[in-house]
Order: sequence, then C-alpha cells, then structure tokens
Amino acid sequence: MRRNRLLTSAVTLAATALLGLAAPHTAVAATPADSCAYVSPDFRPTLTYGDTGAAVRQAQCLSNAWGGRPPKLAPDGIYGTALLKKIEWIQTCHGLPASGVVGARTWQSLYHPALDCYVPYPS
Repeated sequence: MRRNRLLTSAVTLAATALLGLAAPHTAVAATPADSCAYVSPDFRPTLTYGDTGAAVRQAQCLSNAWGGRPPKLAPDGIYGTALLKKIEWIQTCHGLPASGVVGARTWQSLYHPALDCYVPYPS
C-alpha cells in the first residue's frame, strides 16, 4: 500500500513538472495598461471626437497596443481624425458598432485588445 502511494506521488510529481506546474512562474505578460498611466484604469469616461484631456491620452496610448498596420498615435490628448479612424477600426475588430464613441465596451476592447484582427485597416 505504501509502495502504491509512493508510486502515485512520483507519477503526479513527474506529470506536474512536465506540465510546468511545479515551479511558480514569476514572469507576467505586460498589458497595455502597464505602459499607459495617464488615468486610472477604472476611469473610463465616454469620449467622442473633439474631446481633450488625460482620458483621451489614455485611449491613444492603449490603441498603440494594436500591432500590424495601424499607425501608432502620439498621446497628445486631442481626439482627432486619426484616433477616430483607429477607434472605429478597433470597434469593428471586436464586433462593436463602429461609432467612434469610446464607451464602456470600447474601453474594454482597448484594455483587452483582440489578438488578431482580420479587418483591413482603412487606408
């Protein structure tokens, strides 16, 4: 009986080590919010074209987490044409209406970007 428990423990330990669960992982993937600290991640006001301020800077910075063809935006705090175009594209990638209004669902998309977007970025 003791031998069975020892064998079971050895198999469990080996399987755990094989799966990488035995040692704690200290590396944590960086999130877009880690590099964007213009406002608290909990501050998510509705933004529209023409708005200005720190929340717009946050949206601009978070939009830069999207790789590929979309241009990187300088976080100048002005919701202009470039941010509008990018927000509409991000909304489309997430299956949201492309309104250009940064509301709760768009903020969620900015903080948790899609891994891939198969919608071409408008030229």
